[in-house]
Amino acid sequence: VVGKWDVETSVLGEVTGDGRLVIDWYGERIVDVDPSTVAVDGPVYERPVAYPTWIDALQADSAAKLERATDADTLRDQFTTLVASPNLADTSWITNQYDYYVLGNTALSFPDDAGMIRVDEETGLGFAIATDCNGRYNQLDPYNGAKLALAEAYRNVAVTGAVPTAVTDCLNFGSPENPEVMWQFSQAVEGLSDGCLELGIPVTGGNVSFYNQTGDQPIHPTPVVGVLGIIDDVAARIPSGWQDAGENLYLLGVTADELDGSQWAGTIHDHLGGRPPKVDLAQERKLAELLQAAGSQSLVSSAHDLSSGGLAQALAEGVMRFGVGARVWLTELMERDGVDATAALFSESTGRVLVSVPREEDVKFRGLCDGRGYPVLRIGVTDVEPGTEATLEIQDVFTVPVAELRRLSNETLPAVFGPTVSEPVA
Repeated sequence: VVGKWDVETSVLGEVTGDGRLVIDWYGERIVDVDPSTVAVDGPVYERPVAYPTWIDALQADSAAKLERATDADTLRDQFTTLVASPNLADTSWITNQYDYYVLGNTALSFPDDAGMIRVDEETGLGFAIATDCNGRYNQLDPYNGAKLALAEAYRNVAVTGAVPTAVTDCLNFGSPENPEVMWQFSQAVEGLSDGCLELGIPVTGGNVSFYNQTGDQPIHPTPVVGVLGIIDDVAARIPSGWQDAGENLYLLGVTADELDGSQWAGTIHDHLGGRPPKVDLAQERKLAELLQAAGSQSLVSSAHDLSSGGLAQALAEGVMRFGVGARVWLTELMERDGVDATAALFSESTGRVLVSVPREEDVKFRGLCDGRGYPVLRIGVTDVEPGTEATLEIQDVFTVPVAELRRLSNETLPAVFGPTVSEPVA
């Protein structure tokens, strides 16, 4: 294997079976111990930990006080502003600079929710992987912020049809010499640990990066979580956007008025405060099992999780994926969940996925959701008329051409990072 891939290797030792860890250095024995003293009973480094003096005021500063749009034009402007914002805009200017084909075995890549690789060309066996973290949520509440990062990565793998199986992490924080940073770190580790126990998914490895700060100003806590899932046959994978007109759009899950720490609060109002969305990992697990069942029975043609930017961003990415438009109505959603138009569009409540369902599979899909007791609501249809321009229409609110959304999304990062026309590339 290593010869095939031209990987340098060295023989470091052998398994002796005597229950001892023995290391020699140029003929001198430097280690001879019971392995448990290193792997299990290693030394514990106790640093000072202090509850942040500023966090109570931050959490009390809720986004509930922020002004909400009361007219369609303002909602449209906010929607297009979010689509073009750096955190939500198309990142292909960056991702296209890297090889993502992996010898032709790549089954899904950006902009789908997770990457997927085929590892067996005969059976189609493959794996999917996604990494996620929202530093804004973790600044507000590092314990639940870490759970939210886990939930989103878990959900991003689940929407591809793969079964989430293992976790890795990269925990990024400021200086551990700051007791408040150590509190953030300890809270995030505890949140990730508790979350993995709730989901029944193991952490197989990871790392920690400290001293990420400018002067004495630390970064927002950023515990990046990676989740790997297994899929029996990559031919059954589920993309993130719909490809055909005339399919029904369903929203799985319930929308709450959760705008604290959201992209809407940050981009439209330059605000960070309150508490992040609640996360129910038992529901996330139920949702993942539902999606795996729907995918294995070919009941859904696309699935896209709702996270940063909420339903509005998921719809934008859905129509941009293959250029097929959609007509969406919010009235029933707003009535069922008791939210206004702003929350319906921009809330970042967890446990939600947008799926498209071929009409011939509609009854089976609804039966699957009802049988598993997961909330489901039809909110629209995929829609593009031959010879007409594809649009995203939010009925009685606004309509945006897909071409305009794509332009807004595609132009942001090149304008910031790309060379100008008169500026040669070094």
